[in-house]
Order: sequence, then C-alpha cells, then structure tokens
Amino acid sequence: MTFVARASQEAVREFKEKYGAGGREGFIREHILKNYYAFELMMAPYAVGHLKMSFFLEELGHRLSDDERFQFYLTNTLEMEELEQTYLPGMASLAEESRLAGEVKKQRPILVILGNPPYSGHSSNRGDWILELIEDYKRVDGKPMGEKNPKWLQDDYVKFLRFAQWKIEQTGQGLVGMITNHSYLDNPTFRGMRRSLMETFDEIYVLDLHGNSLKRETCPDGSKDENVFDIRQGVAIAFFVKRNEGNQGLAKVLHVDLWGLRAAKYDWLLDHDVGTTDWQELRPKSEFYLFVPRDEAALERYNEFVSVTEVFPVHSVGIVTSRDRFVIDFDRETLKRRIRTFRDKKMPDDLLRKAFGLKDKKGWALPEKRERLQKDDAWEEKIMWCHYRPFDVRWIFYHPDVIERGREKVMRHMIGENVGLITSRQVLREFLHVFAASRITNFNSIDTAGRFGSGYLFPLYLYPDTSKTDLFSHLKVDRERKPNLNPKVVEALKAAYGKEPGPEDIFHYIYSVLYAETYREKYAQFLKIDFPRIPFTTDFALFKTLAKLGRHLVDLHLLRSEELDSPVTRFQGQGDDRVARTKSKGFRYEAKEERVYVNKTQYFEPVPLELWEYQIGGYQVLAKWLKDRRDRVLSLEEIKTYCRIVTAIQRTIALQEEIDALYPEAESQIVKMAEARVHL
Repeated sequence: MTFVARASQEAVREFKEKYGAGGREGFIREHILKNYYAFELMMAPYAVGHLKMSFFLEELGHRLSDDERFQFYLTNTLEMEELEQTYLPGMASLAEESRLAGEVKKQRPILVILGNPPYSGHSSNRGDWILELIEDYKRVDGKPMGEKNPKWLQDDYVKFLRFAQWKIEQTGQGLVGMITNHSYLDNPTFRGMRRSLMETFDEIYVLDLHGNSLKRETCPDGSKDENVFDIRQGVAIAFFVKRNEGNQGLAKVLHVDLWGLRAAKYDWLLDHDVGTTDWQELRPKSEFYLFVPRDEAALERYNEFVSVTEVFPVHSVGIVTSRDRFVIDFDRETLKRRIRTFRDKKMPDDLLRKAFGLKDKKGWALPEKRERLQKDDAWEEKIMWCHYRPFDVRWIFYHPDVIERGREKVMRHMIGENVGLITSRQVLREFLHVFAASRITNFNSIDTAGRFGSGYLFPLYLYPDTSKTDLFSHLKVDRERKPNLNPKVVEALKAAYGKEPGPEDIFHYIYSVLYAETYREKYAQFLKIDFPRIPFTTDFALFKTLAKLGRHLVDLHLLRSEELDSPVTRFQGQGDDRVARTKSKGFRYEAKEERVYVNKTQYFEPVPLELWEYQIGGYQVLAKWLKDRRDRVLSLEEIKTYCRIVTAIQRTIALQEEIDALYPEAESQIVKMAEARVHL
C-alpha cells in the first residue's frame, strides 16, 4: 500500500496548505475514502494493507469508524470475471469483494493509476479479456508486426500497463505512473506497444534507471552501474499523461538516463521531480518508435541499407533440443550407443529416464517416443554434424522424436553441401554476432543470452523438397539447388554492376561487411535491436575485393583454409591431456607467458592476450571451447583443432583490419534497394 499511502499523504498535505487543517478529517472521509482504490491478489498483503491504511489514516487525522473501510479489494487486476455469489462460509464475502472490485474496474472513472507491477515473462495471467487487449500491441502502423514469437508481450508488467492504458482511455483523461522492467523502451517486440501508447497519451516521460546486469550495463564512462532493486532486469519509471483536449496526434516523448551506484540514484530521485528534471525530447519514428535516444542521421543512413532478412528470404532461429546431453555428443559412436540403448525394447522406461536424465513433459512422453524410434530402421542416418558453438562442431541425433524444435523447413537445406550465415536479431551488448555454418545450427550457437543473441541461420542455397513427391513431380520440381536470394536484390545489383554477381560473392560480401569494425561501431545502436542491414557498394571492383576477403574469413571460420595447416601455436608439456575443471587444478590463462594451461603441466603457446580475449557473439572463443571440454581428455584431433582455432582468430583480426580500411569507401556510394524492401 506504499503508493496509495504516499498519494493520500500528498493529498492531505496539499489540502492543509490550501485550506488549513480544520477540514482535514472531512477531506479524508469525503475525498480519499471515496476516490482512492487499491487491488491486491494475495491474502496476506491484503490483510496487512488494511491494517496499515487504518493506522496511516489515523496518523493523517481520521479514525475509521466501524462502517468505513478503505477501498482496497482482494482481486486480480487483470481479470474481469467476478466470483459468483455463494452461501458457503467465507465465500460470500469474497464474492462481494470481487463484485466491488469489478465495479471499480468496469464502471468507475479513474484519473490516476500508480504501481510497480510484477515482472514475469512466464505470466499466469491468461484471461481472455487481457489477452485480447494485448493483441493491440501486436500491430504497428496499422499492420501486423509479423513477430513469430511475441511471447515477451505476455510479461505481467506489460499487461498491467495495458490495463492502465485501457482504463485511462475509458475515462478520457488521466495519468499513469509505473515502475517497470525497462526492456519495452527499445526491444523490437514492443514496437507495437510503444506506438499504441503514443496514440493514447499526449505526453510520455521516461526515466531510465538502467542497472541491467543481464546486459552488463555500465555507466557511459565505464564505471559501475547498479540497479535500484535487487533484481537483474533494468528498471524505468514512466509517466503517461492524457489530457482532455481531443486527438493531439502522437504523444510527445521525453526521456532521461540515470546511471551510477544505487545510493547515488536514490539521492537523485529524492532531489528531483518531473519539473526539475532536464528531459530530452525524443522523436520516435516508424518502424520501431524507440523510447531511447538515437542518432537520427545515422539511422536515416542505416535505413537505406537492406536487411539480411530481405536478402535471404528463407531463415530461422537455430534448433532447440531441450535435451542436449542426450542427443548431442563429441563422439559419434558414443552417441550411437546411447540411441541404440534408448531403442532397446528390453530396457525399462524408468531406467532410461534415470540414466539419461530424461523427463516427460507436455507433448513429449518417453514411452511414446521410444516406440516411434523403434519403428525407424533408418535412425542411424539421423546422426550428423551440428554447429554447436563457434568452431565447435559436434554430433547430433537429429530426429523429430527427440528434438524439441528441429526447424526442419530451414535446416534440411544444411544437410547437403551448403554454407549459411549465423547472426542475431537482438543483442544485449556489442554486436559481435556473426559466424559461418556448413551444417545445421543450434539456438545458442553464438550466444546463451536467451532471446538476445540467439543464432538465426540464413542458408545460401535451398534444396528441393523430395519428401512430398508424386508421379509428375519430376516435371514440376527443379532438382538442382537454388540460391536463397531475393530476386529484387539480385536485380538491383545486376543493374548497378552491369553483370549479375554470383550467389557466393553476394554471401561473402555480406560476411565481410559484418566483420568491419567501423560498421559495427557506427551502427552499434541499431545492430542491438534488429537484424543487421547491409550497404552494397556501387563499385563492382570493390564489391569483388570485399567478397574475396569475406570468402577468406568464411574458410577460416569453417576451419578449411590452407593457412591453418601452419598453426601459430603449439601444444606443450607432459601429462594426460585432460582439461582441468578449475583454475586451482591448472586450467587458466597466463598473459605474461602467453599460455593457455589446460592442466598444471600442459599448455598451448603462444596465445597472445588479444587472441585469448577475442569474442564471437557472447562467447570468448578460446576459453569457451576448452571450458566445454573440462574433465575431458583431448584427442589428437581436438589438440590440432584448437591450434587451428587460435590461428583462425589471428588471421581473422588481420583480415578485419583490411576490411575496415575498405569499408568507408564501400558505404560512400551504395546500391539503392527500395524495390527490394519487402519482408518476405
């Protein structure tokens, strides 16, 4: 009841200043008790809240009589269905409480709504009424957003904001003040929400308190940034103002950042209010309507580029197995034995559950899946390579009965000879999320930050679907693979160059651009919130040069470049080749020696610090590769592979410098892609 208590205190203070203390009790009785409301879902805080308000109002100057109560109701704010009247002991009062709360929700005009709603991405508030309202947030500029999985719109704080917006719309004017997760300020999934809020309200004030440890946020000067609460999500305070002046167009959006230590943020908040805050006016524009500052000139330039989703129409996020330890392994024979055991009819289900850590869940029952697998005589053909992490290719049993989300419509194209681009739609920190693939890819192939940094795969070639054929299929289907390229993009490039560039040149040019440090730094803000956009140079000779450098990078990253046959590092020392689990047991990096110790006596050297710290996506590559093999004895092939990875990273850094020198010229004159701007 802190919000309502303080609001009551402020109202009484203002009344006393204007009219004196003599009418204070009548003001509480006639104004606060009649016009202030609060909702609570849980019984314990509901009971405590009533006691608190009783004592608090007495301190303000009014003692509640036996027939008075503060209008604090036990209800779920997001539910419009009321409890039915009943004569069971105790239930009648709950039904009456529900009726009174429903009256406030549905009928009473409310001018101010305050709160700090729960932040829960896995919301249990699934009522039809609020879900229907949330549908409005799935449209932007009058069109569906096209989000394949807009689940973050189901977060509880989003639903409470939507309820407050709806309630103020019913009244026609008012104010909403909320402390919430700050992710809705710039996340693309919330662009329809931001547009909707701008349509409803006249002014929006956003105070971003930051403190997002998930993003590892730091102050602009690099110093420590702390959350105002003991939570990992960043926090924002927002005020949404609707005036009774008719339609004034989209809201005026004002913003300010507050960085620093928790205590400093508290002091600042105590010393400031809306009137004493130096707000920066934003001008949110289509299609993202961001509630954070951005470089408008850079954005205008960036929007002239073409998105990778427009270049490669067929794409998807990587596969999700939900049981990696069962279906993925370093060794093919080990994985094969595991699947053979799983198929063995003599093995009891309970024993397999325990041995392999398998649990039944909705849509996946072990007995049923075992039975289906036992009928598949070609099961061994489903054991294949998978890009699991950067430079880390492992064996996977790619079978629909044990893989949660196989993304077969896209991944089937990677079973044959192919190359694909792995990149991300959203990233938490810097955009380092680019890698090449020649096999099916994992959801976490370039980051483990959930939806931020998840690896999307864009295959270069598409193979015909031979699973659905008929007598005349050979007349209808071209059996040859085709480029996964938007014809409008290819036509635009052909018109610019006077000749049609090859599919692989286009792919390698894109790969090259995405590794340009100048590009990454210049458009960092936009690369965090959506798929990267590509500037295609009008200079064909420069296009070919960058494509050649991109091919070189791809060959390095797929560990197939001949340069890797002369590695720059060696594996030294005597021991059992086992990667130690912890630093105390020997696994560590020694910068002065330029050595990566896998145990107390064995190490790779030289490995300069620049290579050791090199990141692809969310992974520090050389550390991640070894950490995933802790307690494992490295095979001869793995030792050679690690040496090749170190070499590949060294060569990558050198190539990035070459690309960076050419990139500004490439961006100076770009091919106009207006005709290709179709989200396919």
